[in-house]
Amino acid sequence: MASQPTPASENERRDKWSTSKAANDGDVASERIFAGQGEEGEEEYVVAGPTDDSRTLERRLRLKVDLRLCTIAGILCSLNLLDSGVISSASVTSMPTDLDLTGNRFSVSIFIFTISSIAFQLPSTLAVRTFGPRLWFSFITFCFGVITMCTAFIRTWQQMIALRVLLGISMSGIYPGLTYLISTWYPRREQQTRFAFLQTGEVVILATGGIVNFGLNQLNGKGGIAGWRYMFLVQGLISMVIGLVTYFWMVDFPEEAHRSFWFLTPEEQALAVARIHADRKDVQPDPFSWGKVFVHAKDPKVYGFACMFFLLNLVSTALSYFLPIILQTGMGFDENQSILLSAPPYYYAVIPVLLSSVIGDRYRLRGPVITFNCLTLIVGFCMLGFSDQVAVRYVGTYLATGAYVSNWAALSAYQANNIVGQWKRAFTAAAVTAMNGAGGIAGSFIVRSQEAPHYLTAVWVSIGSHILIVAIVVAFSAYFRLANSLAGNGKIIIEGVEGFRYTY
Repeated sequence: MASQPTPASENERRDKWSTSKAANDGDVASERIFAGQGEEGEEEYVVAGPTDDSRTLERRLRLKVDLRLCTIAGILCSLNLLDSGVISSASVTSMPTDLDLTGNRFSVSIFIFTISSIAFQLPSTLAVRTFGPRLWFSFITFCFGVITMCTAFIRTWQQMIALRVLLGISMSGIYPGLTYLISTWYPRREQQTRFAFLQTGEVVILATGGIVNFGLNQLNGKGGIAGWRYMFLVQGLISMVIGLVTYFWMVDFPEEAHRSFWFLTPEEQALAVARIHADRKDVQPDPFSWGKVFVHAKDPKVYGFACMFFLLNLVSTALSYFLPIILQTGMGFDENQSILLSAPPYYYAVIPVLLSSVIGDRYRLRGPVITFNCLTLIVGFCMLGFSDQVAVRYVGTYLATGAYVSNWAALSAYQANNIVGQWKRAFTAAAVTAMNGAGGIAGSFIVRSQEAPHYLTAVWVSIGSHILIVAIVVAFSAYFRLANSLAGNGKIIIEGVEGFRYTY
């Protein structure tokens, strides 16, 4: 475990590190910062030019954080999608009959999971800062695994509803907490690619989980256990193991990185802190109070971001939970084919999410990337809803899946780039994820079995939701451009931080 950096004293000078954006060409250069004491006893910084050593240290830092944080974040966030993959795969097996999931009871099981998740998202996100990422994420992940495993032994739909409530509680802090944690580690120019890494881990594990579910379903009847029960049993056990590993693999916040196991050297930690300070000056959180959290509810930007996540999750829920059903009842594939064919669209999604995110970070584009993804999704849903050819409709699922997964990363970067302050980041992450969950509630009811094979309600709602996302992005971009112009002329200070500019 790396030791904590020693503080500067009046008789000593030590190196700290920072990264700043070059003023003229947008290139990033590392700068060495020497910290000492001024005449009033206050710490002051003298900036020297960038060196090859400083650039090498910064590259090494990014690689370490990517390998430690983005990998485990992708795995943990995949648990939510993994749950949707398990229950959607199980929905085309004997589970509905075994548990008497008639009428809209299957949709209710999804709905109730989302309600409990929304209710606990803010406290669970704040708990990441209170208890530390390693302890909190490992605890809630282990709980998630235990509850998933218990689902293998239920006998009635009422028992399933009860476990879905507990599962939503345990899952509530994972996505907003990890979004918050990642945003504290990276400057804004690097964030969308890191959110893309997170999404890549999610969708690869989800797709692989679909194939695993196919294999587990082949065990149907072995040992007197239905195939869908094997799905919950095995993936619950895997989640419990991941929960234990998380305690050692997860990292703490930058200013507390010395608490992480086998992670950064003191010099690397100083650089990590200085990079964030140079980018937006919000490394250290203010002392906690509920007032400092809820004051950010006055910012209308939070509601705009939240609305976009609501509209996005209308589609992601409809596809992730119901894709096997759409393939089976809408395209005529059998049970096993439906489970297997639901995996490839998620493997494909890795390509657009990484490509669009690299372009977004390279050119500091957020709104245009989101708009392009929205238009691609609309095309995909038109193919899915208005064509009678199975091949065309199946290709439409690729375009739609790749587009909404790409917009997860793009929207996450969009909101994280345009807010400042630790508690505001926590509040916004919880707010957008709560509205994202609300979108999941609505999305669980737009795929109507009586509308097979074209599911026109789901198609039109998905198209309309993404037209609204484009409209919000256009409005935000116009506002951000105006605010940056006023700040450049010295008329306003954005987010209370001198020199801060919106990214759009």
